[in-house]
Amino acid sequence: METKQLSSLSICGQLTINMHSLNNEGGEGNQILTRQVTIVDKEGNFKTVNAVSGDMLKHIQAEHFWNIAVENGLSLSSACRKFDANRITADDEFIKSFKKETPDADVLDLVIKKSSLSEVEGILITNNNKNVPRKSCAEFGWLIGLPDKTKTENYFHVKLVADSGSKESGEGANLGQNIFHRPANSGVYALVSNFDICRVGYNDISKKYAIDDKERNNRVTALLKSILYTFIKPTGAMRNTQNPHIVDFNGVITLSSKAIPAPTTSPINDKYVEEIASIAVTLNKIEKESIAFIPFDSLSKFVEEFEKIIANATGYKLKEA
Repeated sequence: METKQLSSLSICGQLTINMHSLNNEGGEGNQILTRQVTIVDKEGNFKTVNAVSGDMLKHIQAEHFWNIAVENGLSLSSACRKFDANRITADDEFIKSFKKETPDADVLDLVIKKSSLSEVEGILITNNNKNVPRKSCAEFGWLIGLPDKTKTENYFHVKLVADSGSKESGEGANLGQNIFHRPANSGVYALVSNFDICRVGYNDISKKYAIDDKERNNRVTALLKSILYTFIKPTGAMRNTQNPHIVDFNGVITLSSKAIPAPTTSPINDKYVEEIASIAVTLNKIEKESIAFIPFDSLSKFVEEFEKIIANATGYKLKEA
């Protein structure tokens, strides 16, 4: 793959995962609940399936980005360096650096310059009575179980405590025998995701880049690596005893080298690969050689193709105002 500018990137695929609990949504009594969603298939039939929220996938990717940013010395606010969920809005130095009267474009410049994590992953600045959004460069749809290809089972679990001689009450000391049921999910899941590489370092209000090209390309590389690592190690709920078994990953990577978006189609449609391929051909008639179509049939092939993207791509720059 030759070096080329990368404007946007999309990944659509079917991910086979066994015995995971990435989609827990809470508990009721002694029962841990698994998230269920209702979808409609291409024939118009409603199906209820288990699914993993896009919020979970986004958190996994953001944590990988944070690790890379720390390791490579990318700019991070003091709060982001601690991986604070509030990101730059919990940074006292940042809060003191602007007032209510400060133009929104200037506030957004501060965000982009001070924190790679906040600007790439997105944040809403509400400090000092402001309301300045920074839209994320990474977008994940729900990871949706394919109808008739996913299943949830519940397992009886008991926590036994050997130290029964404690004088503390069982409730207060978390001692005794706790009985509960927890789910494990297995199946084939449809993935849709999109990444606006061109917006890394870009101020959406002033329509200008707030950082230099070197810093920007370092962030682009970190973002691409974090996307790859998301599928190698999907962190999340109950991994200490229910580490997901990733069995297979197949799908399509699409790349755009211009303002035209990298196309997507949901893998809930069993002909999604052909659909995306056809769309790519048509878009290349509109903008010549703007869309690259890269199919993969295994996780190892996905990693191999993505390594080439990381090694050869640089961030496309939007035309500045």
